Amino acid sequence: MVRRIRGLAGTAAFAAAMTALATGALADPINNPVAVFSGLDKITGRIITFDVYVGETVQFGALRVTPRACHTQPPSEEPKTTAFVEVDEITLDNKIQRIFTGWMLASSPGLNAVDHAVYDVWLNDCSLTSDVPPPEGFDESNFAEDAMGIITRPDDWFPLPRRKPQREVFEEPDPSEIED
Repeated sequence: MVRRIRGLAGTAAFAAAMTALATGALADPINNPVAVFSGLDKITGRIITFDVYVGETVQFGALRVTPRACHTQPPSEEPKTTAFVEVDEITLDNKIQRIFTGWMLASSPGLNAVDHAVYDVWLNDCSLTSDVPPPEGFDESNFAEDAMGIITRPDDWFPLPRRKPQREVFEEPDPSEIED
C-alpha cells in the first residue's frame, strides 16, 4: 500500500493537483443564471423539465422552487453541477412551509432531491440561457452572446455553446390512428 501511494505521489498529475491546492489556483466555479430541474408528479406519473432563473420562484404542483445559486465547474476541472435551492410546500390551509433548504447535486439526484408525498424535484443542470424569458428586473449583463450564438463570460474566460433544445416527451398515439 505504501509503495502505491509513493508511486502516485511521483506522478505529474498528483504534483499538479497538490500545487493547485497549495497555491489556491483551482478555477472558480461558473455562476449560471438558470437552474434546470425535473419534477415528478406521482399521481399522473409525468416527469417535466423546467428552467428557473436564480432568485426566481416557480411553482410545481404544491411546491415552490427557488434556486439561490447554480454552479458548474469549468472544462479544465472535473464535471460537477450544484445548486443551492429552497423548496416550500403550500399546505391545504394555504400556509407556506419550508421543506428543503440546501445544495442539490446533478450527479447524484437521489442524494439531495426533494422527496415529497406527491411531487419529487431534482436538479438536472445549470445553464447560461433558457427559452423561458427572464423575470422582471433580472440582470443579464453578466453574460453576453456573440453573432454566432456563442455565450461568453464578460472576462472572455472561455466560450460555451448554445444549449441544445430538449426533446419532447413521448405521448401515447391515438388508437384511431394506429393501423391494424
